[in-house]
Amino acid sequence: MQWSPPALVPAGLAAAGVALGATALLLDAAGRVLVGGAAVLLLALAVREALLRPRLAAGPDGVEVRTLTGRRLLPWGLLRVQVRTARRWGTTVRTLELDAWPPAGDDDGLLVVLGRWDLGADPRDVARTLDAARGSRG
Repeated sequence: MQWSPPALVPAGLAAAGVALGATALLLDAAGRVLVGGAAVLLLALAVREALLRPRLAAGPDGVEVRTLTGRRLLPWGLLRVQVRTARRWGTTVRTLELDAWPPAGDDDGLLVVLGRWDLGADPRDVARTLDAARGSRG
């Protein structure tokens, strides 16, 4: 089982970044800086989304999370899965929290917070699937 944004998301971000970059060439100096900066940010986001695929994957050993610093395997026995709901700017925002407790004597634990954008799915659905996968592994 894997979760990540739809494949068209990085392509759309890259296309928008290229379009803004081309538009920046037609503007005055201040406009070039502002629109060019936005183009660079969109292109960087497109690269990030392309590199971090799949963002989350569940297997028999646990849940693997892909970040910019590498992949982390969160074993089922050390993992707590929770969906947090908050109201922001008049809308309801749900995030999936993966909290991995370290074995005794190890370094700090790890908290991974992923939203709908990162998962490409409703965090509640992902949490239910992860809970079912944890239950069926043994």
